[in-house]
Amino acid sequence: MAAQEPEPVEPADAQEARLPLAERRAEDAPGHWLLARLGKRVLRPGGLGLTRRLIARAGIAGADVVELAPGLGRTAVELIALEPRDYVGVEQDEDAAGWTRRAVGSAGRVVRADAAESGLPDASADVVVGEAMLTMQSDAAKRRIVAEAARLLRPGGRYAVHELGLHPDSLDPETKTDLRKQLARTIKVNARPLTVAEWTELLEDAGLRVEWTGLAPMALLQMRRNLADEGLRGTVRIIRNALRDADARRRVLAMRALFREHRDELRGVALVAVKPEQGSTPSRPNREEMP
Repeated sequence: MAAQEPEPVEPADAQEARLPLAERRAEDAPGHWLLARLGKRVLRPGGLGLTRRLIARAGIAGADVVELAPGLGRTAVELIALEPRDYVGVEQDEDAAGWTRRAVGSAGRVVRADAAESGLPDASADVVVGEAMLTMQSDAAKRRIVAEAARLLRPGGRYAVHELGLHPDSLDPETKTDLRKQLARTIKVNARPLTVAEWTELLEDAGLRVEWTGLAPMALLQMRRNLADEGLRGTVRIIRNALRDADARRRVLAMRALFREHRDELRGVALVAVKPEQGSTPSRPNREEMP
């Protein structure tokens, strides 16, 4: 019998559940929280499909898992369904932490802390997961968060990340800077995506070894992706809410136009990096092309 699909996160009291930065006007809210306000629950650049490919490679079953910045808890549901030995979410935002607590229930716990300073013990995790959060950090903050993930991992442990990527690796610096500026203006977040080579370098500079890379189109606001990620009912909910809010609708259309304009340069990228055990022999990295 086929395994039952995990249900999307939608608390019983979702009408009353407060979203992060709910007080911000639609024209000023960070793009991901604006989309959440409209009902979108999968907020990862490569979609739910890339998330599932990532965690399938990370070895979740029976593992002690830490998820950094779990947000609304959508990936937490996927992780819990794979039956880890332990799940801990590290979430700084109080409202987001509440969503993840409701998502995992008694199957895990959530601590309120900065992803760069979780307060959890050294070498306490077999797997650390982080999605769509390093992209929104400065270069220095990226390095601090990756260092924290490496600190939490036991030797042989895996760091699984899913972020926004730039393509190709040879993209010139001027184009990168211009695209980052456009992203910042449109999504109201200082997004700093990297090429696959740059994401790999970031992880390996922290002493990790990248063993797998997966790619997916950056199709966050395309109808086909939303139907796959949110289902028909969820997609209808998003459209209905956008039609009712003109300011939010303008923002969504601007984001969608930007993503379409730069669809050749933007990617969802996922990587699994291993904390080497002493005396281990490096394996050849496996890089999957976009489906």
